[in-house]
Amino acid sequence: MANPGNQQDLTQGPIARTLLVFALPILAGNVLQSLNGSVNAIWVGRFLGEKALAATANANNIMFFLIGAVFGVGMAATILVGQAMGAKDMVQAKRVIGTSATFFFGVSVVIALLGLPLSRHILAWMATPAESLPLAEAYLRIIFMAVPFLYMFAFLSAILRGSGDTRTPFIFLMLAVLLDIVLNPLLIFGLGPLPEMGIAGSAMATLVANGISLVAMILWLRHRRHPLWISRRENHVYMPDLAILRALIVKGVPMGLQMIVISLAMIMMISMVNAYGVDYASAYGAALQLWTYVQMPAMAIGAACSSMAAQNVGAKLWGRVDATARTGVVFNFLLTGALIAPIILADRLTLSLFLPEGSAALANARHLNHIAVWSFLFFGVTFVVSGVVRATGAVIPPLLILGVALWGIRIPFAKLLQPALGVDAIWWSFPASALCAMLMSLAYYKWGRWRQATMLAQDPREVAVPAEVPSHPSSPVADRTPEPPSVSANSADHSSVPASSPR
Repeated sequence: MANPGNQQDLTQGPIARTLLVFALPILAGNVLQSLNGSVNAIWVGRFLGEKALAATANANNIMFFLIGAVFGVGMAATILVGQAMGAKDMVQAKRVIGTSATFFFGVSVVIALLGLPLSRHILAWMATPAESLPLAEAYLRIIFMAVPFLYMFAFLSAILRGSGDTRTPFIFLMLAVLLDIVLNPLLIFGLGPLPEMGIAGSAMATLVANGISLVAMILWLRHRRHPLWISRRENHVYMPDLAILRALIVKGVPMGLQMIVISLAMIMMISMVNAYGVDYASAYGAALQLWTYVQMPAMAIGAACSSMAAQNVGAKLWGRVDATARTGVVFNFLLTGALIAPIILADRLTLSLFLPEGSAALANARHLNHIAVWSFLFFGVTFVVSGVVRATGAVIPPLLILGVALWGIRIPFAKLLQPALGVDAIWWSFPASALCAMLMSLAYYKWGRWRQATMLAQDPREVAVPAEVPSHPSSPVADRTPEPPSVSANSADHSSVPASSPR
């Protein structure tokens, strides 16, 4: 078959090289997104002031929560598509895409309609500083309007990555980022015929850029007749398949809860920081801009490991699954560690980009950065290991580990030690919780029963028999480990899932 979709077969080839080549477009995309956020923060922070920067820091936590709310369903769809591609079952891949697309679009519209009137109440609940509240509300209302575009763009990108195609999402992400960067000053300051929108202009730039890029990607996929493009005669796949929908929810909700647990913890953390005033809130917002760069390699390698593991699970190449996890952890330490040192050494220069000249918040930002930035070494290991584990369908243990790390360690650490350490208790809670999460994730990977989990119960009436199944001559014999036997409904990994539920 021709390969107009830039897909890679992740079940073949050397593990390290295949993983790195597959991850590079994801990493480049993360760089673009972070660069976009940083450029926007520079415009807002340096030209609209600290109040505006604190406003965007609060509103962006809500945006992260909104994306996290459906992240799990997107991940479940990605894994199901990856497993179907590994098994050479294109019919099943399109069923997953159709059901997932209907779900994503419906949910995004509901969230947008609910969020518009509730924006101010949400920000007030977060204890957003009073002087920043009107600015944050103006920004957040437009972000809610952008949710359908953000959701569908993220969904299409995730599906393409699950199929082994990271180049196409990167190309259209680059388009969105370039448009956003160009439109930000035009809409903030009202240059030419465009209205002066202030901080709302930054959010409007995000909406317009993602909308244009989404439409362009859909048209491109249709024009190129991408292997996963759903033609008119296949429109029936948009009617939700109940078995797939149940798998998306049963497996996706716990994965989505992980993002919600993270985002709620972030909201709790910034609420604690807000109590110390605008200087600390803007310092934290500036440090967050740097941290997005530090976590990029881990997120790219982790996402690549998840897609790669999913295809190899579908192909029953368990040796390659383990090798993927080991290689991902090594890459995380090498790439993340290589970023931390220069960011520490040059943090005065980099942090000052996001704060007004002579800002009192700069010293606070440097101090908290020195304490907390090291936690991303541990975060990366957790991200990689959890991505591999989830590729089989084991979604509950990573959620429990994350919940314990954030709400059993980070939040109590930050709250209970403030009387003794002051605001430093908040900063030290990051490395403390990240280290514990890493240790728990590695323990589950070694001793847990994640290899026995499955994503979707197979209907024997609908098993697709591919015309050709490559023998993968380049794969070592050791990679062809037999598939582990199915576990019962009483498995420790899925004790709450009934036996008839999709696994």
